[in-house]
Amino acid sequence: MSLDLVFPPNCSFCHSHLETSAAGLICDACRLELTDQRAACERCGSTAKAQDGPAATCPHCARERLYFDATVRLGSYEGSRRTAVLRIKKPSERGLAITLCDLLFASNRQRLVALGAEAVVPVPMHWSRKMWRGANSPETISERLSRHLDLPMAAQLLARCRRTAPQASLSPNKRLANVRGAFRARKHVDLPGARLLLVDDIMTTGATLNEAAKVLRRAGANFIAVAVVARAEGLA
Repeated sequence: MSLDLVFPPNCSFCHSHLETSAAGLICDACRLELTDQRAACERCGSTAKAQDGPAATCPHCARERLYFDATVRLGSYEGSRRTAVLRIKKPSERGLAITLCDLLFASNRQRLVALGAEAVVPVPMHWSRKMWRGANSPETISERLSRHLDLPMAAQLLARCRRTAPQASLSPNKRLANVRGAFRARKHVDLPGARLLLVDDIMTTGATLNEAAKVLRRAGANFIAVAVVARAEGLA
């Protein structure tokens, strides 16, 4: 007996009824709405404008010193993707977080494989905030992505050693100071020379991911790519 008969599947985003769960827990309309087909800068993930050239001429890449080498995203942080990212911060929306990861992988499969990462590293949440919130969506996304890529999830490589204020409440300049010194890399025999895929749910200014990448790179990582569900525009 099919489980779909016992537990009728619903879209994890709009909750509409699905005839089958074979293609994942998302309806065709939401799949299309959540997937962004626009080109983006391969370095920082910003949506590419028609006049933009390579990453070296991307306004954000030219202005900031980035410690990561590439960014893979599902889309920009707007509309339904913004709603979805805010929802997956709740423990009850784990299914939606998994669905978003599936979409991220499906729309970027070749590029993610070509990165040649050796491990998937979630951006950690401070233990006190995780206890209060009950979930860390980057961990859920990382766990699923590691299965898609057949890679280990190395959550132990990076730790959040200081509880920071929520980045969303701060200006771009204050975000840099807020996360400075917030992470530390844990010693691991496989870290020197490693190629890592660093995962978060959203990149806004890039301050958090850049700080995390800097710590991993100074600990010996040779290549760091970033994977996010959404990339904010106009804040960098």
